[in-house]
Amino acid sequence: MNTKMIAPSLLSSDFADLKTEIAKVTEAGAHLLHVDVMDGHFVPNLTIGMPVVKAIKGVSKIPLDVHLMIDSPEKYIDGFAKAGSDYLTIHIESTKIARDCLLQIRKLKMKPGITLRPGTKLEEIKPYLALVDLVLIMTVEPGFGGQSFMHDQLEKVSWLKQYRDKNKLSYLIEIDGGVNPQTSQLCWEAGADVLVAGSAVFTGEKTADNYRKNIQSLL
Repeated sequence: MNTKMIAPSLLSSDFADLKTEIAKVTEAGAHLLHVDVMDGHFVPNLTIGMPVVKAIKGVSKIPLDVHLMIDSPEKYIDGFAKAGSDYLTIHIESTKIARDCLLQIRKLKMKPGITLRPGTKLEEIKPYLALVDLVLIMTVEPGFGGQSFMHDQLEKVSWLKQYRDKNKLSYLIEIDGGVNPQTSQLCWEAGADVLVAGSAVFTGEKTADNYRKNIQSLL
């Protein structure tokens, strides 16, 4: 697998003009749209829910990569499927029934993803790697944008790549947090397939040309 994809994080876009922002990053070459859902419990921040995801789906030509930073995600899987999520990623720390959640996500025709906080060991998600299409490595503490990149998390990426090759699995390895033109190169070298970038994409002029330059600088 030799993939390089950029998933702009809509949390950093202009929410007052979301439809236009989505059109511009899509034209600029984005591969996925990363949508952060936070509940104010699992992480100390509140963002958006199913109605906004549904609205985004209605205007997006590229897949939605929805990251659930919420307690008891099992209660909401059906709703996020109906809203149009393409990838749906849950936190291992947020539920006691991770396997059931991942199977339910696939049953509802979405691509299941699993993720973990920086302080959580990879052993926690190892039993589920054969069930997922995406593994998200957080290189910041989940909850807020603009944090510094945690270089020590790249060891997890390298391990996941070796494990995938050895076991003939096919999950994408995604990195989220502190991604910029400098850290992106370290991510690719470690074995990442998808980089989530917020401020690094949605910086400068709000034009498709500028967003294209920003995306190219990450690739």
